[in-house]
Amino acid sequence: MQPHLTTAIAERLARASHAIGRLSAEHVEARITAATGVRAVLPPLPGMLSVGDRLEVIGRDGSAVPAQVTSSTAQDTTITLFRDATGLGAGAPARLPLCPAAASLPIGPGWIGRVVDPLGQPLDGRGALPLGEPQPIRRAAPPAATRARVGPAVTLGVRAMDLFTTCRLGQRMGLFAGPGVGKSTLLGMLARWSAFDVVVVALVGERGREVREFLEDDLGADGRERSLMFVATADATALMRAEAVQAAMAAAEHFRDRGQRVLLLVDSLTRYCHAVREVALSGGELPVARGYPPSVFAELAGLLERAGPGVEVPGSAAGSITGFFTVLVDGDDLTEPVADAVRGILDGHIILSRQIAERGRYPAIDIPRSLSRVATAWHSAERNEALRLGRQAMAESEELEQLSRMGLYRAGADADSDRMLALNRRLGEFLRQDTRTPADPEDGFAALVALLTAP
Repeated sequence: MQPHLTTAIAERLARASHAIGRLSAEHVEARITAATGVRAVLPPLPGMLSVGDRLEVIGRDGSAVPAQVTSSTAQDTTITLFRDATGLGAGAPARLPLCPAAASLPIGPGWIGRVVDPLGQPLDGRGALPLGEPQPIRRAAPPAATRARVGPAVTLGVRAMDLFTTCRLGQRMGLFAGPGVGKSTLLGMLARWSAFDVVVVALVGERGREVREFLEDDLGADGRERSLMFVATADATALMRAEAVQAAMAAAEHFRDRGQRVLLLVDSLTRYCHAVREVALSGGELPVARGYPPSVFAELAGLLERAGPGVEVPGSAAGSITGFFTVLVDGDDLTEPVADAVRGILDGHIILSRQIAERGRYPAIDIPRSLSRVATAWHSAERNEALRLGRQAMAESEELEQLSRMGLYRAGADADSDRMLALNRRLGEFLRQDTRTPADPEDGFAALVALLTAP
């Protein structure tokens, strides 16, 4: 049988199975007792629903509104809606699955190159998505003792990152930045230039106009053809925004479990935590850390631990998820709860500086404050020494520039300090990079050594 016929038959069987699973005979009905904002309340349903189960509420116009159970007590069951409660009221029917199952998405290779919402509905106007194998949206991370270790260094094409914050296969990195310092452009560079099999992107809480700009300007045609993008814009409900990141992680796991090297880009973890906070507070949780309930940090740790290398199987290469997660830091405050928690979980952090961006150096990476926790073990002693000297020059020059601005240091007062300032200026020019040309790390290391040894 020809391959395209086999694929067509498999897709039809998948669609038939999916349709059978949605037949009304497989559901029972209950009536909601209250609806407010994006929440609704059902009477107690012991043994029928658990937290995380999916169901549908029928609106006044007959449309089905997807929802998810977020709390359950002996008095009532609270569900959170994937859209607002307009058109819903007390007495509206809720359709419950007779045999509840964990929420899943039918992800397959045909999803690559598409733009979808967190529920798996296409947003790119290119027709229905081909149905693949159901992938649970929430699952535990691979067992720590059996998952593979991080792999070799990967070429990202961004000179500052390849040299000073070298990323290894399966590593998880945070990009900490305020608004308007080039993080979306940097994510697009990573998606276009890095050598991964699949790129999965989650855009959470973005302005609607920015989605197409990211697709066409930052991602580009080359990046888009091997990317799967999940989108929940700023006007989406909190549950939809939170689910976008979970769905993207599930898709990344799907491809990793098939031995592929996956690049996962999430923009941003801060908006994800804001969405989880809204859902938790609406369910009655109490805030404990600057307005964040405890479940936010439990969800965050569970999510981030799912990224990384897959389970090691003897005789075959394990797939991996190499993740870059952006964190919005208002006023460059890296001690706020989300930023502090993320730095403690991930394998490194990259700080984007507004001051560097204002000087016109992009990517605006603050090298002395950025760190890759697994880079030192990969580089040779000679390279580690060169990187150390480069960091030292940039850190000391920053101090000298502050003293100069206060009038406490003048050029010519100390020859070593003057040399350090000149070296820092040359390093700044060296690290400046446009968005059209990827850099080669081997050439970069040779140029760095030449800069450090120049008179």
